[in-house]
Amino acid sequence: MIDFNIAPHTGNEVKYIQEAIASGKICGDGTFTKKCSQWMKEHFYTNQAFLTTSCTHALEMAAVLSGVKPGDEVILPSYTFVSTADAFVQRGASLVFVDIRPDTMNLDETLIEDAITEKTKVIVPVHYAGVACDMDTIMNIAKRHHLKVVEDAAQGFASYYKGKSLGTIGDFGCLSFHETKNLSMGEGGALFFQNNAYQEKAEILREKGTDRSKFFRGQIDKYTWQDYGSSYLPSDMNAAYLYAQLEIADEINEARLACWNRYYEQLLPLKKAGKIDLPTVPEGCVHNAHMFYIKARDLEQRTRFISYMKENGVLTVFHYIPLHTSPAGQKFGRFHGEDRYTTRESERLVRLPMYYGLTLDQVDFICGLVKNFFELEEQ
Repeated sequence: MIDFNIAPHTGNEVKYIQEAIASGKICGDGTFTKKCSQWMKEHFYTNQAFLTTSCTHALEMAAVLSGVKPGDEVILPSYTFVSTADAFVQRGASLVFVDIRPDTMNLDETLIEDAITEKTKVIVPVHYAGVACDMDTIMNIAKRHHLKVVEDAAQGFASYYKGKSLGTIGDFGCLSFHETKNLSMGEGGALFFQNNAYQEKAEILREKGTDRSKFFRGQIDKYTWQDYGSSYLPSDMNAAYLYAQLEIADEINEARLACWNRYYEQLLPLKKAGKIDLPTVPEGCVHNAHMFYIKARDLEQRTRFISYMKENGVLTVFHYIPLHTSPAGQKFGRFHGEDRYTTRESERLVRLPMYYGLTLDQVDFICGLVKNFFELEEQ
Protein backbone atom coordinates (compact mmCIF):
# COMPACT_ATOMS: atom_id res chain seq x y z
CA MET A 1 0.00 0.00 0.00
CA ILE A 2 1.30 3.46 -0.93
CA ASP A 3 0.35 5.75 1.94
CA PHE A 4 -1.08 9.19 1.35
CA ASN A 5 1.41 10.76 3.75
CA ILE A 6 4.50 9.71 5.70
CA ALA A 7 5.99 12.14 8.20
CA PRO A 8 9.42 13.39 7.06
CA HIS A 9 12.49 11.86 8.67
CA THR A 10 16.08 12.66 7.71
CA GLY A 11 18.24 10.59 10.07
CA ASN A 12 19.56 13.18 12.51
CA GLU A 13 16.36 13.67 14.50
CA VAL A 14 17.18 11.14 17.25
CA LYS A 15 20.75 12.45 17.53
CA TYR A 16 19.55 16.02 18.07
CA ILE A 17 16.84 14.97 20.51
CA GLN A 18 19.52 13.16 22.53
CA GLU A 19 21.61 16.33 22.46
CA ALA A 20 18.66 18.30 23.79
CA ILE A 21 18.20 15.80 26.60
CA ALA A 22 21.93 15.84 27.43
CA SER A 23 21.86 19.65 27.63
CA GLY A 24 19.56 19.45 30.64
CA LYS A 25 17.02 21.80 29.07
CA ILE A 26 14.13 20.17 27.27
CA CYS A 27 11.47 22.82 27.92
CA GLY A 28 10.85 25.73 25.58
CA ASP A 29 13.32 28.20 24.13
CA GLY A 30 16.34 25.96 24.44
CA THR A 31 19.25 25.67 22.04
CA PHE A 32 17.32 24.01 19.21
CA THR A 33 14.35 26.37 19.46
CA LYS A 34 16.76 29.27 19.04
CA LYS A 35 18.50 27.53 16.12
CA CYS A 36 15.18 26.97 14.35
CA SER A 37 14.06 30.56 14.87
CA GLN A 38 17.36 31.94 13.63
CA TRP A 39 17.30 29.66 10.58
CA MET A 40 13.87 30.96 9.59
CA LYS A 41 14.83 34.59 10.16
CA GLU A 42 17.86 34.22 7.91
CA HIS A 43 16.24 32.17 5.15
CA PHE A 44 12.86 33.91 4.97
CA TYR A 45 13.99 37.47 5.78
CA THR A 46 11.57 37.97 8.64
CA ASN A 47 12.45 40.13 11.62
CA GLN A 48 10.66 37.89 14.09
CA ALA A 49 10.11 34.13 14.02
CA PHE A 50 8.54 32.57 17.11
CA LEU A 51 8.40 28.77 17.20
CA THR A 52 5.02 27.68 18.60
CA THR A 53 3.28 24.51 19.71
CA SER A 54 1.15 24.49 16.55
CA CYS A 55 0.02 26.64 13.67
CA THR A 56 -3.32 26.84 15.49
CA HIS A 57 -1.55 28.54 18.37
CA ALA A 58 0.37 30.81 16.00
CA LEU A 59 -2.99 31.91 14.59
CA GLU A 60 -4.33 32.45 18.11
CA MET A 61 -1.33 34.67 18.87
CA ALA A 62 -1.88 36.59 15.64
CA ALA A 63 -5.54 37.14 16.53
CA VAL A 64 -4.57 38.58 19.92
CA LEU A 65 -1.77 40.73 18.50
CA SER A 66 -4.16 42.03 15.82
CA GLY A 67 -6.41 43.33 18.58
CA VAL A 68 -9.44 41.26 17.58
CA LYS A 69 -12.32 41.75 20.03
CA PRO A 70 -15.93 40.56 20.40
CA GLY A 71 -18.08 42.02 17.66
CA ASP A 72 -15.25 42.36 15.13
CA GLU A 73 -15.52 40.65 11.75
CA VAL A 74 -12.86 38.60 10.03
CA ILE A 75 -12.87 37.82 6.30
CA LEU A 76 -11.58 34.37 5.30
CA PRO A 77 -12.29 31.53 2.88
CA SER A 78 -14.67 28.77 3.90
CA TYR A 79 -12.39 26.26 2.18
CA THR A 80 -9.79 25.94 4.93
CA PHE A 81 -8.96 24.00 8.08
CA VAL A 82 -10.93 24.77 11.23
CA SER A 83 -7.92 26.36 12.95
CA THR A 84 -8.11 29.36 10.62
CA ALA A 85 -11.54 30.12 12.02
CA ASP A 86 -11.10 28.88 15.60
CA ALA A 87 -8.37 31.41 16.39
CA PHE A 88 -10.71 34.33 15.75
CA VAL A 89 -13.86 32.76 17.16
CA GLN A 90 -11.99 32.44 20.46
CA ARG A 91 -11.59 36.22 20.46
CA GLY A 92 -15.33 36.70 19.95
CA ALA A 93 -15.14 37.67 16.29
CA SER A 94 -17.75 36.89 13.65
CA LEU A 95 -16.58 35.06 10.53
CA VAL A 96 -17.37 36.36 7.06
CA PHE A 97 -16.70 33.64 4.49
CA VAL A 98 -15.90 34.65 0.93
CA ASP A 99 -15.86 32.43 -2.16
CA ILE A 100 -12.65 30.98 -3.62
CA ARG A 101 -10.98 31.03 -7.00
CA PRO A 102 -11.42 27.68 -8.78
CA ASP A 103 -7.92 27.78 -10.27
CA THR A 104 -5.94 27.99 -7.01
CA MET A 105 -8.62 27.21 -4.40
CA ASN A 106 -7.55 30.44 -2.69
CA LEU A 107 -9.63 33.33 -1.40
CA ASP A 108 -11.00 35.29 -4.36
CA GLU A 109 -9.35 38.67 -3.89
CA THR A 110 -11.92 40.38 -6.12
CA LEU A 111 -14.71 39.58 -3.63
CA ILE A 112 -13.03 40.85 -0.47
CA GLU A 113 -13.85 44.54 -0.70
CA ASP A 114 -17.59 43.96 -1.03
CA ALA A 115 -17.51 41.92 2.20
CA ILE A 116 -15.92 44.70 4.25
CA THR A 117 -18.10 46.48 6.83
CA GLU A 118 -17.39 48.96 9.61
CA LYS A 119 -16.85 45.93 11.87
CA THR A 120 -14.16 44.30 9.72
CA LYS A 121 -10.83 43.96 11.50
CA VAL A 122 -8.74 41.33 9.70
CA ILE A 123 -8.38 39.62 6.32
CA VAL A 124 -7.05 36.05 6.46
CA PRO A 125 -5.67 34.76 3.15
CA VAL A 126 -4.99 31.01 3.20
CA HIS A 127 -2.26 29.89 0.82
CA TYR A 128 -3.76 26.61 -0.30
CA ALA A 129 -1.31 23.87 -1.32
CA GLY A 130 1.56 26.30 -0.83
CA VAL A 131 0.39 28.46 -3.75
CA ALA A 132 0.16 32.13 -2.85
CA CYS A 133 -2.96 34.25 -2.81
CA ASP A 134 -2.86 37.51 -4.76
CA MET A 135 -1.10 39.36 -1.96
CA ASP A 136 -0.59 42.64 -3.82
CA THR A 137 -4.34 43.09 -4.17
CA ILE A 138 -5.07 41.91 -0.63
CA MET A 139 -2.46 44.17 0.96
CA ASN A 140 -3.72 47.13 -1.08
CA ILE A 141 -7.29 46.54 0.12
CA ALA A 142 -6.10 46.18 3.71
CA LYS A 143 -4.10 49.39 3.54
CA ARG A 144 -6.98 51.42 2.12
CA HIS A 145 -9.40 50.11 4.76
CA HIS A 146 -6.92 50.08 7.67
CA LEU A 147 -7.19 46.34 8.22
CA LYS A 148 -4.74 43.76 9.49
CA VAL A 149 -3.67 40.83 7.31
CA VAL A 150 -2.94 37.47 8.92
CA GLU A 151 -1.48 34.98 6.46
CA ASP A 152 -2.44 31.39 7.10
CA ALA A 153 0.70 29.90 5.57
CA ALA A 154 0.27 26.51 7.25
CA GLN A 155 1.08 24.88 3.91
CA GLY A 156 3.43 27.62 2.73
CA PHE A 157 6.89 26.76 4.06
CA ALA A 158 9.44 27.75 1.38
CA SER A 159 6.80 29.08 -1.02
CA TYR A 160 7.12 32.56 -2.47
CA TYR A 161 5.05 35.39 -3.89
CA LYS A 162 7.03 37.74 -6.15
CA GLY A 163 10.21 36.82 -4.32
CA LYS A 164 8.81 37.14 -0.80
CA SER A 165 8.36 34.16 1.51
CA LEU A 166 4.77 33.34 2.37
CA GLY A 167 4.06 34.39 5.93
CA THR A 168 6.28 37.48 5.70
CA ILE A 169 4.02 39.72 3.61
CA GLY A 170 1.04 40.41 5.87
CA ASP A 171 1.10 41.84 9.39
CA PHE A 172 1.46 38.30 10.72
CA GLY A 173 2.21 34.93 9.13
CA CYS A 174 1.49 31.50 10.58
CA LEU A 175 3.26 28.30 9.51
CA SER A 176 2.67 24.66 10.43
CA PHE A 177 5.14 21.89 11.20
CA HIS A 178 2.53 19.20 11.75
CA GLU A 179 3.49 15.71 10.64
CA THR A 180 1.50 16.19 7.41
CA LYS A 181 3.57 19.20 6.35
CA ASN A 182 6.73 19.41 4.23
CA LEU A 183 8.85 19.74 7.37
CA SER A 184 7.65 18.46 10.70
CA MET A 185 8.21 18.52 14.44
CA GLY A 186 5.21 16.26 15.10
CA GLU A 187 3.07 19.11 16.36
CA GLY A 188 4.35 22.64 15.94
CA GLY A 189 4.23 25.92 14.08
CA ALA A 190 5.72 29.38 13.81
CA LEU A 191 4.59 32.98 13.95
CA PHE A 192 6.30 35.53 11.68
CA PHE A 193 6.07 39.32 11.75
CA GLN A 194 8.21 42.20 10.55
CA ASN A 195 7.13 44.97 12.91
CA ASN A 196 9.38 44.76 15.96
CA ALA A 197 6.86 46.81 17.94
CA TYR A 198 4.94 43.55 18.48
CA GLN A 199 7.95 41.68 19.91
CA GLU A 200 7.44 42.36 23.62
CA LYS A 201 3.71 41.71 23.53
CA ALA A 202 4.29 38.50 21.56
CA GLU A 203 6.87 37.30 24.06
CA ILE A 204 4.55 38.00 26.98
CA LEU A 205 1.64 36.29 25.23
CA ARG A 206 3.76 33.22 24.44
CA GLU A 207 5.22 32.99 27.97
CA LYS A 208 1.98 32.65 29.97
CA GLY A 209 1.53 36.40 30.20
CA THR A 210 4.89 37.01 31.88
CA ASP A 211 7.97 38.99 30.89
CA ARG A 212 10.10 35.90 31.40
CA SER A 213 11.92 36.35 28.07
CA LYS A 214 13.29 39.71 29.22
CA PHE A 215 14.42 38.07 32.48
CA PHE A 216 16.37 35.39 30.61
CA ARG A 217 18.04 38.09 28.51
CA GLY A 218 19.12 39.83 31.73
CA GLN A 219 17.03 42.91 31.05
CA ILE A 220 15.13 42.66 34.37
CA ASP A 221 15.91 41.20 37.81
CA LYS A 222 12.73 39.11 38.08
CA TYR A 223 9.76 38.34 35.92
CA THR A 224 6.09 38.85 36.78
CA TRP A 225 2.62 38.44 35.27
CA GLN A 226 2.11 41.30 32.84
CA ASP A 227 -0.91 40.53 30.66
CA TYR A 228 -3.09 37.81 29.19
CA GLY A 229 -1.05 34.88 27.92
CA SER A 230 -0.77 31.17 27.42
CA SER A 231 1.93 28.55 26.91
CA TYR A 232 2.72 28.64 23.22
CA LEU A 233 6.36 27.54 23.26
CA PRO A 234 7.19 23.96 22.25
CA SER A 235 9.57 21.54 23.94
CA ASP A 236 13.14 21.81 22.74
CA MET A 237 12.95 18.11 21.83
CA ASN A 238 10.34 18.96 19.21
CA ALA A 239 12.54 21.77 17.96
CA ALA A 240 15.48 19.36 17.75
CA TYR A 241 13.40 17.10 15.50
CA LEU A 242 12.57 20.04 13.25
CA TYR A 243 16.13 21.34 13.07
CA ALA A 244 17.33 18.08 11.54
CA GLN A 245 14.99 18.80 8.63
CA LEU A 246 15.75 22.49 8.35
CA GLU A 247 19.37 21.51 7.70
CA ILE A 248 18.34 19.74 4.49
CA ALA A 249 15.25 21.80 3.66
CA ASP A 250 16.41 22.37 0.09
CA GLU A 251 16.89 18.64 -0.48
CA ILE A 252 13.41 17.89 0.86
CA ASN A 253 11.91 20.62 -1.30
CA GLU A 254 13.68 19.42 -4.45
CA ALA A 255 12.56 15.83 -3.90
CA ARG A 256 8.93 16.88 -3.47
CA LEU A 257 9.06 19.15 -6.52
CA ALA A 258 10.45 16.29 -8.62
CA CYS A 259 7.43 14.17 -7.68
CA TRP A 260 5.02 17.07 -8.25
CA ASN A 261 6.45 17.75 -11.69
CA ARG A 262 6.27 14.06 -12.61
CA TYR A 263 2.62 13.92 -11.59
CA TYR A 264 1.85 17.00 -13.67
CA GLU A 265 3.74 15.73 -16.71
CA GLN A 266 2.09 12.30 -16.58
CA LEU A 267 -1.44 13.55 -15.98
CA LEU A 268 -1.44 16.56 -18.32
CA PRO A 269 -2.89 14.50 -21.21
CA LEU A 270 -5.95 13.74 -19.05
CA LYS A 271 -6.41 17.45 -18.44
CA LYS A 272 -6.04 18.24 -22.14
CA ALA A 273 -8.67 15.58 -22.86
CA GLY A 274 -11.04 17.33 -20.46
CA LYS A 275 -11.20 14.42 -18.01
CA ILE A 276 -9.61 16.12 -14.99
CA ASP A 277 -8.36 19.48 -13.80
CA LEU A 278 -4.85 19.99 -12.41
CA PRO A 279 -3.36 22.58 -10.00
CA THR A 280 -2.63 26.07 -11.27
CA VAL A 281 0.41 28.09 -10.19
CA PRO A 282 -0.07 31.75 -11.18
CA GLU A 283 2.75 33.88 -12.52
CA GLY A 284 4.92 35.28 -9.75
CA CYS A 285 4.25 32.34 -7.45
CA VAL A 286 6.82 29.70 -6.50
CA HIS A 287 5.21 26.73 -4.77
CA ASN A 288 6.68 24.08 -2.48
CA ALA A 289 4.99 20.91 -3.76
CA HIS A 290 3.04 20.64 -0.53
CA MET A 291 0.39 18.60 -2.28
CA PHE A 292 -0.66 17.33 -5.66
CA TYR A 293 -4.34 17.10 -6.39
CA ILE A 294 -6.62 16.42 -9.30
CA LYS A 295 -10.25 17.38 -9.74
CA ALA A 296 -12.75 14.78 -10.83
CA ARG A 297 -16.00 15.63 -12.61
CA ASP A 298 -18.12 15.63 -9.45
CA LEU A 299 -18.51 14.13 -5.98
CA GLU A 300 -19.80 10.80 -7.26
CA GLN A 301 -16.87 10.29 -9.62
CA ARG A 302 -14.42 11.31 -6.90
CA THR A 303 -15.92 8.74 -4.52
CA ARG A 304 -15.49 6.01 -7.13
CA PHE A 305 -11.92 7.17 -7.77
CA ILE A 306 -10.89 7.01 -4.11
CA SER A 307 -12.34 3.50 -3.80
CA TYR A 308 -10.63 2.33 -6.99
CA MET A 309 -7.26 3.64 -5.89
CA LYS A 310 -7.54 2.04 -2.46
CA GLU A 311 -8.51 -1.29 -4.00
CA ASN A 312 -5.31 -1.06 -6.03
CA GLY A 313 -3.01 -0.20 -3.15
CA VAL A 314 -2.93 3.61 -3.15
CA LEU A 315 -4.45 5.85 -0.48
CA THR A 316 -5.93 9.10 -1.80
CA VAL A 317 -8.04 11.55 0.19
CA PHE A 318 -10.43 14.42 -0.24
CA HIS A 319 -9.73 17.60 1.71
CA TYR A 320 -11.76 20.23 3.54
CA ILE A 321 -15.51 20.26 3.91
CA PRO A 322 -16.37 23.97 3.61
CA LEU A 323 -16.65 25.55 7.03
CA HIS A 324 -19.80 27.52 6.25
CA THR A 325 -21.72 24.26 5.83
CA SER A 326 -20.69 22.97 9.29
CA PRO A 327 -22.67 23.51 12.52
CA ALA A 328 -19.94 25.74 13.98
CA GLY A 329 -19.56 27.68 10.74
CA GLN A 330 -23.27 28.47 10.72
CA LYS A 331 -23.13 29.41 14.40
CA PHE A 332 -20.13 31.70 14.24
CA GLY A 333 -20.23 33.09 10.72
CA ARG A 334 -21.99 33.76 7.45
CA PHE A 335 -21.18 33.36 3.78
CA HIS A 336 -21.01 36.67 1.95
CA GLY A 337 -22.26 36.57 -1.60
CA GLU A 338 -22.75 33.47 -3.73
CA ASP A 339 -21.14 30.11 -3.02
CA ARG A 340 -20.26 29.67 -6.67
CA TYR A 341 -17.10 27.59 -6.34
CA THR A 342 -16.36 26.71 -2.71
CA THR A 343 -18.70 23.74 -2.35
CA ARG A 344 -18.56 22.60 -5.96
CA GLU A 345 -14.78 22.58 -6.22
CA SER A 346 -14.31 21.05 -2.77
CA GLU A 347 -16.43 18.08 -3.88
CA ARG A 348 -14.23 17.51 -6.94
CA LEU A 349 -10.76 17.73 -5.38
CA VAL A 350 -8.79 14.63 -4.41
CA ARG A 351 -5.21 14.56 -3.12
CA LEU A 352 -2.64 12.07 -4.39
CA PRO A 353 0.24 10.71 -2.23
CA MET A 354 2.97 13.28 -1.60
CA TYR A 355 5.76 13.02 0.94
CA TYR A 356 9.54 13.09 1.29
CA GLY A 357 10.65 9.61 0.33
CA LEU A 358 8.02 9.01 -2.35
CA THR A 359 9.84 7.71 -5.42
CA LEU A 360 9.34 8.61 -9.06
CA ASP A 361 8.62 4.93 -9.77
CA GLN A 362 5.79 5.08 -7.24
CA VAL A 363 4.49 8.28 -8.86
CA ASP A 364 4.52 6.54 -12.24
CA PHE A 365 2.59 3.61 -10.77
CA ILE A 366 0.01 5.96 -9.24
CA CYS A 367 -0.37 7.86 -12.50
CA GLY A 368 -0.91 4.58 -14.33
CA LEU A 369 -3.80 3.78 -12.01
CA VAL A 370 -5.26 7.27 -12.48
CA LYS A 371 -5.19 6.82 -16.26
CA ASN A 372 -6.74 3.37 -15.99
CA PHE A 373 -9.56 4.67 -13.84
CA PHE A 374 -10.56 7.36 -16.30
CA GLU A 375 -10.36 4.90 -19.17
CA LEU A 376 -12.76 2.63 -17.29
CA GLU A 377 -15.07 5.58 -16.68
CA GLU A 378 -15.59 5.89 -20.43
CA GLN A 379 -16.64 2.28 -20.88
